[in-house]
Amino acid sequence: MALIAFNKPFGVLCQFSPERTGPPRPTLADFIDFPGVYPAGRLDHDSEGLLLLTDDGHLQSRIADPRHKLPKTYLVQVEGEPDEAALQALCKGVTLKDGPTLPARAERIDDPALWPRDPPIRVRKSIPDSWLRLTIREGRNRQVRRMTAAVGHPTLRLVRWQIGDWTLDGIAPGEWRAL
Repeated sequence: MALIAFNKPFGVLCQFSPERTGPPRPTLADFIDFPGVYPAGRLDHDSEGLLLLTDDGHLQSRIADPRHKLPKTYLVQVEGEPDEAALQALCKGVTLKDGPTLPARAERIDDPALWPRDPPIRVRKSIPDSWLRLTIREGRNRQVRRMTAAVGHPTLRLVRWQIGDWTLDGIAPGEWRAL
């Protein structure tokens, strides 16, 4: 059984084959030369961080399927400075267009020591930004971005740091490590 932890850079598609329309964008094939592995879950092209790949279908299902409620932890740079009410709303679960989310763990954190993003986030001098650590146990489409927006703090940068016990620690952007 193979299991790979990959630090997906911003702008990379979570697939090995290129898109058929539009300008070419980088894919997993540009970074990972390990035959037979497939992503266990997805990260949007505008999100960064931990992506697990495996050749084991059962493990892939256990990681990716929301029924298993494997915790996923994100470092989230948001617009503004969320107050205690916003954090409590995230912790209780927020209602999105596709229904309420499960309760999450949410806390403000100091700016993490992350690599620079290319391209950098947009900065607005009149609006501060801050960082959250957010842990969820489901995986809806763009869920973290929709949750932070629902409490009035749009996401500027999103880095998945941990899935279950697997972390991104020590893996540079665009690099992978066999686990």
